[in-house]
Amino acid sequence: MLGAQFMALLDVFIVNVAAPTLSRELHASGADLQLVVAGYAITYSVLLITGARLGERLGHGRVHLAGLALFTVASLACGLAQGVTELIVFRLAQGAGSALMIPQVLSLIQRTFTGASRARALGAYAAVLATGAAAGQVLGGVLVAADVFGTGWRPVFLVNVPVGAVLLVLGRRVLPRHEAGHRTARGLDLPGLVLLGAAVSLFTVPLVLGQEQDWPLWAWLSLAGSAVVFALFCGYESRLARRGGSPLIAPRVLRHPGMGTAAFRILAVMAVNGGFLFALTLHLQGGLGHSALRTGLTFAPTAVVFGLVGLTWRMWPAAWQRALIPAGFGLTALSLAGIALALEGGGDGGAAVYVAYAGMGAGLALGFSPTLTGALAAVRPEDAPDASGLLATVTQLGQLTGVAVFGTLFLSRVESLGASSAYTSAEALFACLFALAGTAAVAAVSGLVLRRR
Repeated sequence: MLGAQFMALLDVFIVNVAAPTLSRELHASGADLQLVVAGYAITYSVLLITGARLGERLGHGRVHLAGLALFTVASLACGLAQGVTELIVFRLAQGAGSALMIPQVLSLIQRTFTGASRARALGAYAAVLATGAAAGQVLGGVLVAADVFGTGWRPVFLVNVPVGAVLLVLGRRVLPRHEAGHRTARGLDLPGLVLLGAAVSLFTVPLVLGQEQDWPLWAWLSLAGSAVVFALFCGYESRLARRGGSPLIAPRVLRHPGMGTAAFRILAVMAVNGGFLFALTLHLQGGLGHSALRTGLTFAPTAVVFGLVGLTWRMWPAAWQRALIPAGFGLTALSLAGIALALEGGGDGGAAVYVAYAGMGAGLALGFSPTLTGALAAVRPEDAPDASGLLATVTQLGQLTGVAVFGTLFLSRVESLGASSAYTSAEALFACLFALAGTAAVAAVSGLVLRRR
């Protein structure tokens, strides 16, 4: 199960490093690259809660294996894709596979282990989450730089195929596949799923494609339509809850004290993370001409420190705990500003920039881990599954928003500056990083304001 979790998490980050190579070999535009990176998160975020409920109804082991099979086949299709349109479609299928298999991991851990065994299993689960980001960036760089048999970017997807095949064989032997669906399993809420999917699509597509098409009328109408559809989604979910149904996102959970603040902070930290990884990758490889391997290793301090802080922050002095989250967002903002200044003018920033990369990892971890832990600890036990599903969905939507919004900002700034060079790319990155720093600063202040209210 943790092997599948690690593989799915790897796929969120591994593609970032391969994006410039994809652009060259498939003649992909900036918008195409955004859809390749973010397409995975679109279906993952929208289908995540539905995947969890299918596990309740059909058996967690059975649904986990079905999702793993879909993910593995979609990875093979991605690796063999002959055009960027095919790749985007198969990335959407990968996200759907992850949405089926990943929600079952925690459920199976909780149903299979008790006492000290469960604590060890959850500790291993946390370690996988902490190391997946670092491994994705570095492994992506290694695979692209190796150019195995002249295949370029393809191994970043094909590496999933043998791993997925082995996990399927093992999973069929050890996972419970014949669980009876729970009599109390909740409904799937298909109308809510359609409304949420439509709202996310109407928001994402114009952000990604609008810049290349000089922001036509349809893009603005689509953005306005996303707000309307999202309002319809919220109204439908409230009515369904009042009728005793099973909405995708229970209004009662949203009204829980602190849940709105937690969702906002998680959305902000993941948007900053997604935008940072996407824009900096394009600058390092496209602007500075760094290799994929060097780019992947550049992100290692951020990812490693994120993992270390995420695993150890609970051991820090109790007097620090209340200040960790705003301090984390503040550190993130300062680190982003430091990276922007270090890379200004087209330089590589020298050794000092790696201190800022490490600070970025620490800040993101302090913004994310205490927020998630505190929100889940505060809800009632019967609301824990809904709260987990909500925050997991917000995590993916934040990643998607970051790539769409800040990726578009970076690409449009490069285009407006004219001829591509290290200098123009650095100027575009400078603007993007300060926008990201501003977002982190707003999250720190707004979180305090929302909590008081």
